Amino acid sequence: MIYQQERADVAAYMRRLYERHLTTCSGGNISLRTGDGHILITASSIDKASLQAEHIAVLSPEGENLTGELRTSIETGMHLAVYRERTDVKAVIHAHPVHGSLFTASEHRIRTDLLAESRYMLGEPAFAPYALMGTEDLALIMGETFRDSAVLSALMENHGLITVGDTLHLAYDRMEVLEASARMTWMGILMGGVRGLTPERCREVDALHG
Repeated sequence: MIYQQERADVAAYMRRLYERHLTTCSGGNISLRTGDGHILITASSIDKASLQAEHIAVLSPEGENLTGELRTSIETGMHLAVYRERTDVKAVIHAHPVHGSLFTASEHRIRTDLLAESRYMLGEPAFAPYALMGTEDLALIMGETFRDSAVLSALMENHGLITVGDTLHLAYDRMEVLEASARMTWMGILMGGVRGLTPERCREVDALHG
């Protein structure tokens, strides 16, 4: 099996997303760009709880499916659009965690200024306008959303969340932190207000990225 270890890693992180209740058995997708530019992406219609290396499709750098026995994720075009815009991105994770996804249908933003770690890991999450899942319109919107190299995560209106990273682990870590930030924001609203980092402190954290 080509890219056996990398495909096993993608499958393991997809199972981890499911086990951590960050997505459903049929929802979400993960991709990884290899060192030679190929794209590994979760296949469609396979239970996320039992995903294995053989369920991870291999695409050419141009997006051609080299594993014809697998039907690629409906959101393949979206992943490819992000990679085209961001040479620094090596992994893309799309999921539907309950609290974070709720904010995609809300006027409230997910606050990443409540903890310095959240600000460092996520910056300011972008908000991408709605487009039907699996469409070219959605791919174009997400490519545009991540064109800015400062964007590390985004809320997809009435859809879900997406995070990126220069490693698979970092993209996953950002998804966990984004969902945790959503939960803290929600609880802060219920509490009637909480104190976040000042603008100056946010700039200090941002400067750690160089």
